[in-house]
Amino acid sequence: MGSEYEFLEALLAGNRRHVESLPEGYFDDVQTGQHPDVVAVSCSDSRVPQEHMWGFDHPGAVFTPSNIGNQVWDEDGDERIVDGGLLYPIHHADTTVAVVAGHTGCGAITAAYHVATGEEFPGPRGVDTWVDMLVPVVEEALESDLIDADAEVGIVNQLVEYNVDYQTQFLCESDEIPEDVDVYGFVYDFQGIYGNEHGRAYLVNINGETDPDVLADIVPDGYETATESLLY
Repeated sequence: MGSEYEFLEALLAGNRRHVESLPEGYFDDVQTGQHPDVVAVSCSDSRVPQEHMWGFDHPGAVFTPSNIGNQVWDEDGDERIVDGGLLYPIHHADTTVAVVAGHTGCGAITAAYHVATGEEFPGPRGVDTWVDMLVPVVEEALESDLIDADAEVGIVNQLVEYNVDYQTQFLCESDEIPEDVDVYGFVYDFQGIYGNEHGRAYLVNINGETDPDVLADIVPDGYETATESLLY
């Protein structure tokens, strides 16, 4: 096999292991449809394991659209609308929870920050389009009083949380999201920025509420330490 197909064997072998590991009847409940409990818009960063980060090991639990910067929107002409990958399970598969999941050290937010502070877009054009949609979010954050340029956690990680709040708020204010759908914002921390538990998803927003003390009162007992914030 030529070197250009070097990783093909790894993919095929990995899928074989996956098939062999599945218990009998693994897909029985989702043969003719899906009703995921949650749709989670995560960043498409390879360090963010979409389903495993929530501990799900069965199919049909999480609808997982992703893009760079965990953005919940798309552009239709001059209007920003909720992305169809997020709306589909809500309107057609009975999903009642939407999650926006950013992550520490996000490259998309870093790129948007560089552009907002006078540097060039990273390229190519397809990447620049998504970065460009984040630039106004970053600019608004930098003009707010929430970003501390001297904070040890760094500007980018603060901007990550700001963007999660912004995207969450966009969903909360959208007429396309039914009132009975809960919207949660998380930051997945694999760098130990929020605490010393690498891989912890920190809850930073519930239906627009961002006060960590309020969030700590809302979450079930035992999860209060998962409501840290870099901004509040």
